Amino acid sequence: MATMMSVRTGDQNQIDVVEVERPVPGPKDALVRIRACGICGTDTFFLHCGGSPDGPGGATRSIPLGHEPAGEIVEVGAEVTGLRPGDRVVVSPQGAPSGIIGCGGAHGAMSEYLLLENAEVGRTVAVFPDTIPFDVAALNEPMAVALHCVNRSEARPGDKVVVFGAGPIGLGATIWLKLRGVEHVVVADVLPERLETALAVGADAVINSAEEDVTARLTALHGQSANSLGQPRAGTDIYIDAAGVAAVFNATVGAAKWGAKLVMVAMQKKGADIELGGMLRSELTLIASQGYPTEIFEVTPHLVEHHELFARLISHRVPFDEAAHAFELALTPGASEKVVVTFGA
Repeated sequence: MATMMSVRTGDQNQIDVVEVERPVPGPKDALVRIRACGICGTDTFFLHCGGSPDGPGGATRSIPLGHEPAGEIVEVGAEVTGLRPGDRVVVSPQGAPSGIIGCGGAHGAMSEYLLLENAEVGRTVAVFPDTIPFDVAALNEPMAVALHCVNRSEARPGDKVVVFGAGPIGLGATIWLKLRGVEHVVVADVLPERLETALAVGADAVINSAEEDVTARLTALHGQSANSLGQPRAGTDIYIDAAGVAAVFNATVGAAKWGAKLVMVAMQKKGADIELGGMLRSELTLIASQGYPTEIFEVTPHLVEHHELFARLISHRVPFDEAAHAFELALTPGASEKVVVTFGA
């Protein structure tokens, strides 16, 4: 029996690296040798919980982690078309019959090998050329989340946008906004090093929201407008919440002009009191953005074309045999921007 090493949730805030049976593909499946896999906020959520909180009676259960993989095909089933051993691929974690990869399903991509069930090019997997490194290709899934957020915003070239949160999703949204020609994009965060990265990937300006008055800075950058009562407000058209903290809602309501939009892509960690009267006075439109209904492989050719730009999002590349350190970095606030685990050649 062939085996492999795989990362699972362990005790709270801990991973277990375990030896498990290597999957054997059926006639409709493919086996992927993982070469890189990103760590996501969803992974750290499961670690904080000590597993997936959907066990019997609400108990947690240990699950395999990892849903941001890039790798190469090593075996294909007899009925699989369009794939062959040696193809470099990115994977959609959704749609696997045994559950979402790395998010409660039977398989996780933070493993030496991943079983790709019902492998179908364009639906569960996409092939990319060897001009893009595996670690950058592993950004495909989170960049699809960011692209869906921008699509939901319906941002146009003449719009003025602020992105709260300079993590991978916020920075990805910044890149997509600028690639579609949006006139002025501001990024707000509390960490100076993240704001430096925001400027490096194309932000027109940044705001350190721990030190600066957000409304005043946005007004200086985007001009002055008003809410429905004529009260002065910033001229910002679109606010994107990629931070997931109550302060973003408060800052948006305090700054929003008449007809502004707020797109929520980050998961709120805890409930927040929202000043609904302020939303009413601005007729603020709240738009939720979840996942990537169509974008998972729409991003792939852009990732290939602009891979040097997207590579700036990766702050740490950690080998798989140091996986515990990689997750420690991801769990420590402010210690990293984007951690990608790499697997040996």
